[in-house]
Amino acid sequence: QVRLRESGGDSVQPGGSLRISCEVSGFAERPVWTGWFRQVPGKEREAVAIISRHGATASSDSAKGRFAISQDVAKSTTFLQMNNLKPDDSGVYFCVANPSRIPAEGLFDSTRYTYWGQGTQVTVSS
Repeated sequence: QVRLRESGGDSVQPGGSLRISCEVSGFAERPVWTGWFRQVPGKEREAVAIISRHGATASSDSAKGRFAISQDVAKSTTFLQMNNLKPDDSGVYFCVANPSRIPAEGLFDSTRYTYWGQGTQVTVSS
């Protein structure tokens, strides 16, 4: 059974840092793509950062320079290191995975991802 289990969500002050994790299990081999989407009430889920099993990454404009996605293939875990957090970064962060290839233009399309975690809440507030 495929399972994506997020952890690490918390409440932090603006300017703070947080690392969230996603443990991926149930796949015969590491999915081609894993990553993170964010959702806030009243808005659609938006891509934050994606990483391929070979280490190629793609980040949204809002994440570039502040967030870094990484992975520990041996532990089947994907991380998102978030620095200099802003209130607009608040939301539920969902881990995603897709076992097959996705064209570059589709990496930030939520409909491309078959598997989703339950989400972890990140709140940035003073």
